Amino acid sequence: MAIGDSARINTNVAAFNALAALKNVNRNLEKSQLKLATGFRINEVADDPAGFVISKRLDARARGLAVALDNVGTAKNVLSIAEGGLHNIQEILVTMKEKVTAAASDTNGSAERNTIATEINALVEEIDNIIAETTFNDISLLDGNYVNKSYQTGEDTTNVMLFSVTQDNTASGLSVASGDVSSRVYTATGASFALSKVDSAIEAVSDTLQNIGATVSRMSVKESTLRIAITNTLATKSRILDSDIAREQLDSTRFQILQQTATAQLAQANVAPQNVLALFQ
Repeated sequence: MAIGDSARINTNVAAFNALAALKNVNRNLEKSQLKLATGFRINEVADDPAGFVISKRLDARARGLAVALDNVGTAKNVLSIAEGGLHNIQEILVTMKEKVTAAASDTNGSAERNTIATEINALVEEIDNIIAETTFNDISLLDGNYVNKSYQTGEDTTNVMLFSVTQDNTASGLSVASGDVSSRVYTATGASFALSKVDSAIEAVSDTLQNIGATVSRMSVKESTLRIAITNTLATKSRILDSDIAREQLDSTRFQILQQTATAQLAQANVAPQNVLALFQ
């Protein structure tokens, strides 16, 4: 007696098809649940080879920009330290000018001039103390040796900003050391000459402060540019790499339903051979 293909025992085609469908649904469900768990659309290279490579490049760029942003912040800190030291020196020079201006009057006696000279010497010493204390990582910032210092301000080697403080802001470098100023306040004529020295020193410090301020302004613009670049790079990476949670939730629900359907189909396909065998019992 011939039995149709649907009743074959050795080759249950319907069961094989149902099992294959179930395995496929299980794989898709597993991928969907992984995307929901990680939040990423691409969890391995096979998910999207091109997208995976692009996302890695974007990640490297974002991290490089983040380091550059830190560099700019550190550079601004260095300049802030230098600026603070120069402001203090400028205040001392203004005080020194007041003393020298007083000495330029012939109304002063020798006692008053001695007092003025002593006060100026103390101010000179304070200037050099500030120079010694104005450092970053044990590097002096205001003695004229902070020259052509490079700040990496981007992800590429070409994104470098150079900065220098070429002015020697020590008392001798500003020509306001004891021999330049305090030794001259014993006469009105000498004090007038010393006053020109102090005025020149104030001008030199002001020029250096202006240079620092311009550099800080440039770095603030660079800082803002880097922040925008990092945000845009991470947003692009997110669009490529991140999964659509709402869509994945729908897909996960759909695959769960298909899984139940495929399981039921497999169970039904396995019942048919058993029914045929029952005919021979």
